[in-house]
Amino acid sequence: MGSVLVVLEVRGGKVRPASMEALGAARTAAELTGGGTVTALATDAAEVDASALGAAGADQVLVANTEQHSSDGAAATAARVAREIGAGAVFLTATIRGRDLLGRIAALLNTGFVPDCIELGAEGGKLHFVRPVFAGKALIRVRINGPVAVASFRPNFFRGAGRSATAAIQKTTAEPGKAVVTGLSGERKGRPDVAEATKIISGGRGMGGPENWHLIEAVADAVPGMATGASRAVVDAGWRPHEEQVGQTGKTVSPELYIAAGISGAIQHLAGMSTSKVIVAINKDKEAPIFQHATYGVVGDVHQVLPKLADELKKASSP
Repeated sequence: MGSVLVVLEVRGGKVRPASMEALGAARTAAELTGGGTVTALATDAAEVDASALGAAGADQVLVANTEQHSSDGAAATAARVAREIGAGAVFLTATIRGRDLLGRIAALLNTGFVPDCIELGAEGGKLHFVRPVFAGKALIRVRINGPVAVASFRPNFFRGAGRSATAAIQKTTAEPGKAVVTGLSGERKGRPDVAEATKIISGGRGMGGPENWHLIEAVADAVPGMATGASRAVVDAGWRPHEEQVGQTGKTVSPELYIAAGISGAIQHLAGMSTSKVIVAINKDKEAPIFQHATYGVVGDVHQVLPKLADELKKASSP
């Protein structure tokens, strides 16, 4: 298959954790198809850790010389590098930025792409990918009949390779873009991005109003590294920002733990979190659809259950 190129996601000059998982997927792909190098590409200027990237699976790292992100510029840079190294596959993270670049890169390479992959394999030296469809109700296996396999991988499904290796770091030229990102607004401070978090608590319309959101925050504060999310109804009502929305029109998440508080379990929401490893549902309606998908269910009023849950979690985490 040749080389695998992984397009790193960079925010604020830092490589996002999900990119380490994509490097692990790339290392697996290289081994499944008879070997080959794994090249990591930062299309924006970034502080890179050669040891961390090498351990995750990269043999070499290329860092572009641009300070401002441009979607068309980044895609052009990735396509050029893929041609230069003879890449048989290009991998990205299935985040908002990754989705933005996925189709662009595939089009520039005149090939197809597979989004939101949760598994990969190989037969006869050719890769195939598994992804959920129909709001997570089914899985399909996809093979790309093009010169390059372009795919994005959902966070929390893959791990870094765990090697004892250090990647070689080099500079590369960034292709110019017609539009650039001049700034980001609405970024939350102190909590992980809901798309990458391994533990999430989300609230729905059953919370009653934004004045009760402190109940969600209290549970999140009791669990280190827990992110907060919200259903579409909550975001549409203006209670929470869109960046917290989990669902088909929001962010797709696959955490180790997902707590759904006051969420009925509409198809749109399930499409964004049904691949969570453990789902805990809290709802006073015992017939709520969310219970059909939950690992554990609590039938009760979130206004009574959440404070008790936060207290117990604090006790459990205290020395």
